[in-house]
Formats: sequence, C-alpha cells, structure tokens
Amino acid sequence: MFHTLLNKLQNDTYITLETTPGHSPQFTPTVDKIEALGLQHLVDGFSTTDNPLAKLKYNALFAAKILQERFNKPVIATMSMRDRNKIALQSDLLAANEVDIRAILALTGDPATISDQPKTKGVFEGDSSLLLQIISAFNSGMSYAGKPFTQKPKEIYPFAVVNSFAKNPKTLQKKMQKKINNGALGIITQPVYDLENAKRLLELKEIANAECFSEHKSAELILGVFPITKLRTAQFLSAHVPGIHVPPSWIEALRVANEKGEEEEYKVGFELSKNLFDELKELHPKLHLMTANQFQLAHDILK
Repeated sequence: MFHTLLNKLQNDTYITLETTPGHSPQFTPTVDKIEALGLQHLVDGFSTTDNPLAKLKYNALFAAKILQERFNKPVIATMSMRDRNKIALQSDLLAANEVDIRAILALTGDPATISDQPKTKGVFEGDSSLLLQIISAFNSGMSYAGKPFTQKPKEIYPFAVVNSFAKNPKTLQKKMQKKINNGALGIITQPVYDLENAKRLLELKEIANAECFSEHKSAELILGVFPITKLRTAQFLSAHVPGIHVPPSWIEALRVANEKGEEEEYKVGFELSKNLFDELKELHPKLHLMTANQFQLAHDILK
C-alpha cells in the first residue's frame, strides 16, 4: 500500500485529500460522507490532521486507521510536536506501526496559547525535525536513545510541510533542505495560488535536493491546494496567515462577485480554484487538496 503511494509520488500522478477529525467521539460519520461522494475513487490517499489551531479534535492516528481500513487506501497521519514529548511520540509511533499507520506528517504545531482548552501548555521538545529524526531511528531498528527494539518496526514513511511563499525564497530552500536531510520523502506546501509561485517552489526543491549532504536523500514536492470560494477567506489568508500569498487579482475578482451575491461569489471562487488545480496538475501532478471537510467541493474540484 505505502510502496504504491511512494511510487506514485515519485513516478506518476499523486493526489491526496486532507480530512479533519471533528470535536466529536466519532470519526465514522466523516468517513461515510467521503464514501457517499465516492471520493476514495478520485484520490490516491488521505491525510488526517492533528488538533489544528490547538483546538481539541478526534485523534489523528485513530482517524487514519479508520480511513485506511474502510478504503484500503494509505493515510498520512499528522503528528504535532506541540502535544507530545519524545516518550509519547515514540510510544504512539510503536502502536501505530503494528496497525499499519506508517505514513507520518511531522509538524511542529500551532502554539498552545491559541487553544480552546484553558491554560494549555505546549510541549515542544523540538520542532518537526526531531520527529523526522525519531522516525529515522525507528527505520534503523532503534529508539531515539539508540536502544535497539526487540523487533524492528515496519518501515515508516515521513512527510513534512513548508510555507509556499517567503520574501526571501532562500529561506524556503533552507527549510526544505533541512527536512530532506532529516529523511522527509515528501514535502507538502502551504496552499499555492498562482503558477509562478509553484514554479519557484519546484526550482527551490531541486536546489535543496542537490545540496543535501547525502546523495541518497531526496524528496518530492507536493503542492498544497486550498480552494477559496469566499472573499473573507481570501482576505484572511492574505492578511493573517504567514507563508501564503493570495494574488490581488483573486481578491478583486471575489470582491466584485461578492457585491453581486453569495451565488456569484461561490461561482467565481470555484472557477478560480478549479482552473488553478487543473493548471497545477498539468505543471506538477503531485497535489494535496485541503477543503476543511467540504467534501462536495473536493468532489467538484477533483471531477
């Protein structure tokens, strides 16, 4: 299963769909919605998020297991450094390994200060590179402390993330390079909103791969796509989310459409997003679609 996903990432077209477990003790209703739309037939795999924005959600590893068993498609489970120390990270990885949750997206995590839980404190024993190093140790048959396991874990496939925009592109290249050196096989970008931005990221990835300290280490770039169907979403991303650049032309088109009503606003936003998705797929068919569980929107984009 994971070898097939990795082969598609490196040699073929590759599309994954993000799912966000809810503030609920059940994830199955989310999976039912995916199945009702037949989305499992339109993607190569899924991902599950890990308490994004430090808000309490259903566990990403358990969600990944449910998705993977339902559709027999690989699921990339997110693990955040915010909530676990090295002991908990490794314990979760060991348990996930036995039930075949073995594609892991390493994230540093949003700050605990924005959590919906009172007086929450972040752990942050390291950034996402520490988790990548832990995974590397597991793939060598030992814990991060260098103690061999009684049985070698099944191979774990590490993924990482990177911003899609920076005033100094060299900083993005260095971040990519660090994650590749620490073993990341795929690097998912924050949402991309224009073709030139995507081309720059691909160039930076090539440089990062070439300058890694090991000739055997390289990663594939996966372009993040987050459809925008509302003016306020475009304005929020542009003004408040570092590492994402929404072109002024998008904001202006959505502003004009917004004045004509919600239906026109959605129509214009969808057309912009669908055209971008198709253009990115033609440029570099390695994509990760994020729709905040708007699965009908995901279906219409992927169709």
